[in-house]
Amino acid sequence: MFQQFELASGVKLFVRPTEQFKTINISFKWKQPLTVEKAAVRAVLANILQFSNEVYPTNVAFRKRLDDLYGAVLYFDTTKKGSHHIFSLNAETVNDAYLSNEKIVDEVFSLLHTVIFKPNLVNGKFDESIVKREKEQVIERIQSMYDDKTRYAQQRLLENIRPNSPASITSNGTVEAVKAITNDQLIDMHHDLLTKDDLSIYIVGDVNVQEIKDKMQSHFSFADRTEKIVKAVDIPKESNNKEFLHEIQDMKQGKLHIAYQTPITFFSEEFPVMQLTNGILGGFSHSKIFMNVREKESMAYYASSSYSSLYGLIFVLAGIDSNLQEKAVALIDEQLKALQNGEISDLELNQTKSMLTNQLKEALDSARAQIEIYDQYKELNTSFTVEDWVEKWMHVTKEEIQQMALTIEKEFVYFLSGKEGATNE
Repeated sequence: MFQQFELASGVKLFVRPTEQFKTINISFKWKQPLTVEKAAVRAVLANILQFSNEVYPTNVAFRKRLDDLYGAVLYFDTTKKGSHHIFSLNAETVNDAYLSNEKIVDEVFSLLHTVIFKPNLVNGKFDESIVKREKEQVIERIQSMYDDKTRYAQQRLLENIRPNSPASITSNGTVEAVKAITNDQLIDMHHDLLTKDDLSIYIVGDVNVQEIKDKMQSHFSFADRTEKIVKAVDIPKESNNKEFLHEIQDMKQGKLHIAYQTPITFFSEEFPVMQLTNGILGGFSHSKIFMNVREKESMAYYASSSYSSLYGLIFVLAGIDSNLQEKAVALIDEQLKALQNGEISDLELNQTKSMLTNQLKEALDSARAQIEIYDQYKELNTSFTVEDWVEKWMHVTKEEIQQMALTIEKEFVYFLSGKEGATNE
């Protein structure tokens, strides 16, 4: 899917030449172990670097330069993947092939070099007024979770089942961690990006691979990384004596979030089988949870499951009336039990295979999605292709899915509702 090159120790370039797009997409992904403190520092640093740099010291000048480059897009982002934090710089530019006598791609590469290597510093530090403002922006982003009750409920569930674990650490850290950030920490983190973080660079578009490789080597000089990032591994479960928590806020619709654990993770050989198992359980509109909890019993406004493969967790989310919590949990339990008993129809199996296949193929209509999918799946196999993965799904049997379902064990029920609802016992 991508051709791979090593630009320096710990710095890899992945190029996908394709005539599918008229633009060229570029993504730098710096990776390091995830902690609350590092996540907070990196989130603020991303905001700061997004705002200005040494060559374009104001946001107005920076945005004008992007407009001059035929509206090139450039932005920073932070996410997490398993036990790692990902600091990204993404860009999209028009392809020179569609312009007359202009070299926009080279100019975009020069701009990328500027924003990476030439931050806007005053006496070796970031402008304190900018640091203060961007810390406030990240704090607002963190606090916005409290207005989205579904996100809030999911975070509270994670904090209860995996406290002090990457699973419950957000990519922005916490308000307290952001407030504590110093200018020196931001400078040190920027230095880590340039010299220590494992770095993957992706380029997708109608390009000549050798030319792109040459451009990368002429525009960027990356230092060898001496610290090796360990591959994300299964996250150990902390002991938790509680199995149910009910919290009350001023709201109408109840948010039911259930966590299930399984030893099957992204790195397990049976991972494709668990993808199908989750699909039949609650991943799609034909799944057992959706059809029985929402459609047949009209017990939920929405109901679905998702598989967090890097943590070995399956989540069921449902929006329900406050007085239906016990009935809803019991009905959801029945759907898992049906899977564990091998109650799987040919239609459920075939529809799930088709839906997963279509979902993956449709994602590839976007260059950015091609990058994100390969960035994940290359951890399993650098020669990953969609066709090979779809083939894995096609050979999965009902018996294998039944066996997968037997590995799923309910761990915790979290319920967020208004004043009318279940009691916390």
